[in-house]
Amino acid sequence: MPTKKNPHLKSRLHPRNKNRERYDLEALKTVVPELKNHIAINKFGAETINFANPVAVKLLNKALLNQYYGIKYWEFPNENLCPPIPGRADYIHQVADLLSGNILQDIPTGTKITCLDIGIGSSCIYPIIGTVEYGWRFIGSDINPTSIAAAQQIINANTVLSDNISCILQTNPKHFFKNILAIEDKVDATICNPPFHASLEDAQQGTRRKIKNLSGKTLKTPKLNFSGVNQELVYEGGEYGFIRNMIRESKTFSKNCYWFTSLVSKQSNLKRIHEVFNEVDTTEIREIPMGTGNKLSRIVAWTFLTDEEKKEWRRTRW
Repeated sequence: MPTKKNPHLKSRLHPRNKNRERYDLEALKTVVPELKNHIAINKFGAETINFANPVAVKLLNKALLNQYYGIKYWEFPNENLCPPIPGRADYIHQVADLLSGNILQDIPTGTKITCLDIGIGSSCIYPIIGTVEYGWRFIGSDINPTSIAAAQQIINANTVLSDNISCILQTNPKHFFKNILAIEDKVDATICNPPFHASLEDAQQGTRRKIKNLSGKTLKTPKLNFSGVNQELVYEGGEYGFIRNMIRESKTFSKNCYWFTSLVSKQSNLKRIHEVFNEVDTTEIREIPMGTGNKLSRIVAWTFLTDEEKKEWRRTRW
């Protein structure tokens, strides 16, 4: 007989994602009591969060980190980007599979693995999940001193993170790896959630659409439900321009990294991104699909290492 599917299972999420099942709001309210002020009954008679409210979203994610990852302190300025935990966790799990060669029982773990998070942000989210789930070490870079300071405060306040994550201020916003990696440095993967929009107006238009979908309301100047300051959301040339420049600079650091990766939110950018890969002579490119709720995205990964160099890398580092 066919097995029954769990109707509450978020099947698009990675099999190792801790939040594949419907949120246990009772448990989450226990760890973050303020969350109860933002829970309402939907038209189906079930408790739900007001996802159009940035305060509610931040409290939910704070509770998820506490309940599922043991992170007791997670504070940062409200104007900074508040990441959705399940989607960020999926990225980390996909990188783990990428490093394993998609052999799920052979994922490299522990401090022998080092990842570079380009744009750690004030929430420190990718290093948090990667450290708790796999014991990896992280270097987190950012062009915003306030974000670096907030991330460092989170690291200092959680013992599980304190020895595994280093924060570095990127002093030149035009660079991604330069000023962060020295010639002799090696990282096993880079992770990046690029700025999505080409202008602040573009960001506001996107937010208006999102708020209308979530609440049915049309707001002239909506407040971002996941927040985010200008540097986190806007880059000249948008997401494509950011990834294009990152790929081009990665060529200079081709032997410093096993897998370079980046999130790509807009599928329409993929064709032009592959044209950039043709410029830099990568040895392998992968596209990894991801999905949370109704949102589809993907990771693009590339490497300059030959098969022999990959074998030597694994032998000497892992």
